[in-house]
Amino acid sequence: MMKLSSQFLLLLPLAMGIGIAMTFQTAINSQLREYLHSPLQAALLSFLVGTIVLAFFVFFQSAAKPSLQELNQIPLYLWFGGCLGVYAISISIYTAPRLGFLTLSGLIIFGQIMMSMLLDHFGWLGVEKTPINWQRLLGSVVIFIGVLLTLQR
Repeated sequence: MMKLSSQFLLLLPLAMGIGIAMTFQTAINSQLREYLHSPLQAALLSFLVGTIVLAFFVFFQSAAKPSLQELNQIPLYLWFGGCLGVYAISISIYTAPRLGFLTLSGLIIFGQIMMSMLLDHFGWLGVEKTPINWQRLLGSVVIFIGVLLTLQR
């Protein structure tokens, strides 16, 4: 069990901020889709702006930049993260207006919890093994029931 510490209290609003940012991002990108006529075009513009902002930050950070040789040594599966981002952003742009933001967010969180339990349980992708127990399983079921309750509009 995680201890209540000053570090946790600092990380809590930062992590919650991700959910806030993702909801705003989906809403903004869904509106952008109306101007661009396609979820993929809206996602492309979103990624383009994000890439420019990231390039600016990386350019001015003090950390060493990788060489082409270092980039070449990265395992192929680690490059897949960008594809997952394209899926997440594009599908959220497509589904948000149809499902509603609350239901979409609940389904996203439920999917994250289920995959997180599997990653933890099996120690996939180098994470520390943490077995699935009844408390974790019950928590995920409660969240899924909560998602089902949001389906009523």
